[in-house]
Amino acid sequence: MRVPLVSIAPMMDWTDRHYRYFMRLMTKKTSLYTEMVTTGALIYNEPARFLQYHSMEHPVVLQLGGSTPKDLQIAAQLGEAAGYDEINLNVGCPSDRVQSGRFGACLMAEPELVAECVAAMRAVVKIPVTVKCRIGIDEQDQYADLQEFVKRVADAGCEHFIIHARKAWLKGLSPKQNREVPPLNYERVYQVKQEFPELKISINGGIKTIADIQEHLRYTDGVMIGREAYYNPYLFAAMDQLFFDEVEPPKTRRAILQEYMPYLQEQVAMGVPIMHMVRHVLGLFHGISQAREWRRLLSVDIRQHPRPFELLNAVIADIA
Repeated sequence: MRVPLVSIAPMMDWTDRHYRYFMRLMTKKTSLYTEMVTTGALIYNEPARFLQYHSMEHPVVLQLGGSTPKDLQIAAQLGEAAGYDEINLNVGCPSDRVQSGRFGACLMAEPELVAECVAAMRAVVKIPVTVKCRIGIDEQDQYADLQEFVKRVADAGCEHFIIHARKAWLKGLSPKQNREVPPLNYERVYQVKQEFPELKISINGGIKTIADIQEHLRYTDGVMIGREAYYNPYLFAAMDQLFFDEVEPPKTRRAILQEYMPYLQEQVAMGVPIMHMVRHVLGLFHGISQAREWRRLLSVDIRQHPRPFELLNAVIADIA
């Protein structure tokens, strides 16, 4: 039986280590990704700070941003030494800052360079090296362009592509607009899987429900969920039972918060501001009564509360 690849997308300023710990309280099997980490941040700054994660986060993937093969080799080796399960190369982010560093979505115009980067990393690490990309960029958005990109990079040793089913406009649209304005083209991703059946192909973009996931898994090997995983994290409480044959029933929201509490206390004692962690909880109340009140308590009132854990305990006691 084919085991599906279900994952939560790397999202800057969102999928930090505290969010990943929080999500692991709901799903043991969903793959988690770090925020994108540039090769420069790892090589020239403090790698331990950028590579920090909790042991319970596995399977956890380190996403790298870069385009210099040698630098990517060093960064990938650091990631493997830190215990990450996979290295993922960002070839999908369209922001101006990323483009100025010559990485992200602009690399789709240079499949040979991406192939060189993948081959370089594959030569020095034993863990998988994967690529997250778009279906195209600017006017380079025909199927033949994507086909050529996948073929060249696969020939370099990449066996798993996570494809955001939207093209990216490198000029004229903000990163937020690039997640919404270009139309979704799921069929394009399905076509890649049909043409390259030996590869693992995961689909990303606009996926919000269990029914969406089930539909996409008819045509692809995996599904990556982005913003919905942040705004509605409880969607993942049943993920292991639905897709990974887990027998334990989903945890209640109260149980999840109760399990998160010791981690919060531990991290606050180490100097981490509580809001850096509690902000990830706000989406847990999505779609239930009193959600607005609880979000206000944990996003506004907790900032001024002299004993924030008392306030958090009050929310836990009140939630189902």
